[in-house]
Parts: sequence; C-alpha cells; structure tokens
Amino acid sequence: MRTLSIYIHIPFCVKKCRYCDFLSFPAREEEQRRYVQALLTEIRTEAGKYADCIVDSVFIGGGTPSVLPMELSEEIMACLKSLFRFSGTPETGGREPEITAEINPGTVDKEKLERYKRAGINRISIGTQSVHDRELAYLGRIHKAEDFFRTYRMVREAGFTNINVDLMAALPGQTLDSYADNLERIVRLEPSHISAYSLIIEEGTPFYEIYGEGSGGEGSSGEEAVLPLPTEEEEREMDMFTESFLRERGYYRYEISNYALPGMECRHNIGYWTRRNYVGFGLGAASMADNVRWKNLTDMEQYMQRILSGCGTVQEHVVQLSRQEQMEEFMFLGLRLTEGVTRQAFRDTFGSDPEEIYGKALHKLCGQGLLETGESIRLTSLGRDVSNYVMAEFLF
Repeated sequence: MRTLSIYIHIPFCVKKCRYCDFLSFPAREEEQRRYVQALLTEIRTEAGKYADCIVDSVFIGGGTPSVLPMELSEEIMACLKSLFRFSGTPETGGREPEITAEINPGTVDKEKLERYKRAGINRISIGTQSVHDRELAYLGRIHKAEDFFRTYRMVREAGFTNINVDLMAALPGQTLDSYADNLERIVRLEPSHISAYSLIIEEGTPFYEIYGEGSGGEGSSGEEAVLPLPTEEEEREMDMFTESFLRERGYYRYEISNYALPGMECRHNIGYWTRRNYVGFGLGAASMADNVRWKNLTDMEQYMQRILSGCGTVQEHVVQLSRQEQMEEFMFLGLRLTEGVTRQAFRDTFGSDPEEIYGKALHKLCGQGLLETGESIRLTSLGRDVSNYVMAEFLF
C-alpha cells in the first residue's frame, strides 16, 4: 500500500497581512460556502485515483482556514473520511494520521476548537508571528498578543496536545533582544513544535513597496514612519539564538526553520521534504504523485466554473519529472532537513551513489565549509546561512 498526504487549501482570510504573498483574500460567507461546495466536488471527483493509498496526514492550510463557518470544516472532514482510507484503523493498521488545521488568533472560540477535535483534527498550528503588539500592528495582523495567549489557552483546554506556533524573525524594527523576548514567552507555553523563520520581502506585497528594490524606503502613503529591517548579521544572530535557546529547552532543529520536541516533528511537512506522494485540493493547491507534479488553477472564477459546470479539469502545469529532476529535488529538498540526505536512501532511489552524480558539487561545497559528508550529506551551520546557494549547486 502506498501512503498519501492530503493538503486542503482554504484561500480566505479576514485581512491580507502586509508581508503576505500567499493565495488568500477576504470573502463573504456566501462565497466561502460556494467555494467549499466546489472543493468537495473536486475531492469526490479525484478520490478514486487514490483507492490503493492509505492517508497518513492531512493539512488544512490557507489563508486562514479557521475563518470558515464550523459546519463547512466539518463537511470537509466528513468528505475526506468517507472517500479515503486513513492509517490507524483496524483495517489499515499503523499510527493514527496527523491531521492539522491552521488557525489565527481571533478566529476561533472554545466551541469551534472542540468541534475541530470531534471532527478528527488532532494538530493545531497557530499563526502568531510575534507577541509584541507593535510588531503585530506593523505586520498588519488582525490580533494582539493577548488574543494569541487566550487562543493558545483555549486550544489546550479543548484537549489538543500537538500544537505548533509560527514565529517570525528579522521583522522591521526588531532587535535581538525583542526577538528573544518573543521566543521566551512562547516557549513558556510549552508547545510541541515551533516554526521560526525570517521575514522575506516578497514582490507584490505592501512590504515590497516599502522595502523592495527601488522603493527608496518609503511607504506608499508616505506618511507612516518606516521601521528599518535588521541587518544580515542581526538576522543571523537571531537564527543562532533560536537554535541554542530552543536546544537548551528540549527542542531540536530538524529542518531549516522548524523545531520540535522529540517525536513531535510535523509528519506532513517531512513528507514534502522527502518527496512522499501528496495531493492538494482547492484553489492553487499543488500536488506530487508518482513523480508527476501539477498545480490547480489560481483564478477563483475559473476554478469555480470548471468544477461546478463539470467542464474539465482544474489541474494545470502538469509535469512528468525526469530522472535528473527527481535527483535535483531529492537533494535540495532533503538538504532542508538537519539529518540531510543519506547516501543509502539516494542509492535505493536512483541506483547510484551521490558521489557518482554530484561529486564535483560535493567536493566544492565541502571545501567551502558549507556541507559535511559521511553516510549522510548535510548542511553545516554556515551552509544554512547560504542554503539557496548550496541547493542551486545540485541543479543540472
């Protein structure tokens, strides 16, 4: 039996944040309901292709999935359970599936969380990004720090023990001390998992107008005081502090931006980095199965029309990966993990040792102190700082 991961995309949010380039937007409840009906139709249409698979993880992401009326979330979960075989049953055996829902503070209450749990969701990922009100306001978040702490308490009270908290570093106006305070206050809550990543200024976002190339460092309004971005050295100090501080408190870094208590790694995301089969449903959702990659339409009206009229697929950019492309992905995705890429796994997959394929790149990067090799090939601390450069060396 093949294992399969499922991603469900909910593109709705209360308000677009200033740094966000995700496929998300505010929508009225009527539009949300119409979208979910289309989403359910897509799932029912495609599910038969995966009849021989056992689902090991589900990730409901966005956007902000928790903005949906609860009955719509319950419909989605009921649909998945009726059409797919999940791990952890008497028939399939194995461990119970990991089923994650992303939420934002200010979009859930105790009843919604309890209904999430009854629906089968067993992991919650809370997007806070900061616990300083000034930073939250500048990011354009809809919540304040107290909203996050209240939400976290409710998640615990609802019975969830597998909880991730998202935290951002290198924010405008942020110092190492203010970032460290963010991290310390989150760790006191003892989440099982922390995603800690640096702000990236993405083209097409309000922050790009302020901080992007040629912006001149001025906001589009010209009125708001522009907070400076931390320097590259300050950003590196934040990253080094994160690793050492969390290690002392029992969290280990298993991926470039992710830390977990032992045994609490995000199973779904590890599937992406190790190239396990996954299928995405919903607007713009990406998939990879049997070395074929594709992505759904990103235009809402086209997506809705195609599905609700029954006039064709919503999949586009379908690519059958060549052997070389599979090798590239195996390396640059696997190197995101702290344990790196094992030579045996590469040999088992491709019938060759990495040295035979990438000997020149490995010699060069090891000589630069960016990789270390043995039975596994992994990034050094210096290599993580320039990981994009390292991974580009594995492209043919």
